[in-house]
Amino acid sequence: MTHPQYGQLRAVTPHASVLLANNPSPMTLDGTNTWLLRAPDADEVIVIDPGPADEAHLAAVASAAGRVARILLTHGHVDHSAGARRLHELTGAPVQALDPQHRLGDEGLGDGDVIAAGGVEVRVWTTPGHSSDSLSFLLDPRDGTAAAVLTGDTILGRGTTVVAHPDGNLADYLASLRRLQALGDSTVLPGHGPELADAGAVATFYLAHREERLQQIRAALDELGPDASARAIVELVYADVDQAVWWAAELSVRAQLDYLKQQ
Repeated sequence: MTHPQYGQLRAVTPHASVLLANNPSPMTLDGTNTWLLRAPDADEVIVIDPGPADEAHLAAVASAAGRVARILLTHGHVDHSAGARRLHELTGAPVQALDPQHRLGDEGLGDGDVIAAGGVEVRVWTTPGHSSDSLSFLLDPRDGTAAAVLTGDTILGRGTTVVAHPDGNLADYLASLRRLQALGDSTVLPGHGPELADAGAVATFYLAHREERLQQIRAALDELGPDASARAIVELVYADVDQAVWWAAELSVRAQLDYLKQQ
C-alpha cells in the first residue's frame, strides 16, 4: 500500500486517520505516522505521536485536527515525540506519556488507563521491549465497528523492529508480543509503515522471527566463540541487511545476548 504525500490526511478506519511526517529513513521507513482518532461526528480529536519537530508537519496536524483533546505518545524516541511541545503550543492540549519527562500537563499514562475523547475510547497497554516506555493504544470505537491497536514501534507496518538495548529488553518485548497476540484480527495502526489487517497474526510472525534470530545468534556464538563481539555477530547474522541499519541491528544483538545469558 502506498502512503499519501506528506501533509495529506488519509482515513484508514472510520475512527482513525493518519498524517505522514516528512522524515523518511532506513529506520523510520516512509516517515513517522501521526494518528488522529475521532468518531465521524466528533468535534475534537486525540492525536497519537506528533512526530518530529517539523513545523510544516505540525501545522498540518493542527489544521486537520481542529480541536485537540489529548496528545498521547507511544514512547519517547524523538521521531515520535520531538514535535509534542510545539503541538501543545499550537493546540493547548496536554501531552500524556508513560515517561514523566515527556509529559506536558498533570496526567501521565499507565497500564489499563482509558482515555475517552472524540467519541472514542483508547485503552492503554504497557508493551515494553522496543523501549522501556513503549505503550500500545487499543482503540474502541464504541459503535460496534472493528477494533484497532496503535503499536508505535512495537509492531511496524513493514519489516521488524529493533530492541533498543540497553533501554530495550528482549524478554519484555517477547511478553509484549504475546500480549498483542490476544487481539486477534484487530487492525494494526503502526508508528511507521502501512496498516496491517491482523494484530494476532503479525505478533505471531514477530515471535517466530525473534526465535529464528535467537537460533542464529546461538549458531554464531558456536562459530565465532562465546566471547564474540556484537559487531562480529551482526556481520555474520545480518549480512543480508542494509549496512545503514547495522548499528540498530547491533542493539538488537546486544539485547539477544543479554537474553541468552539469563536463560
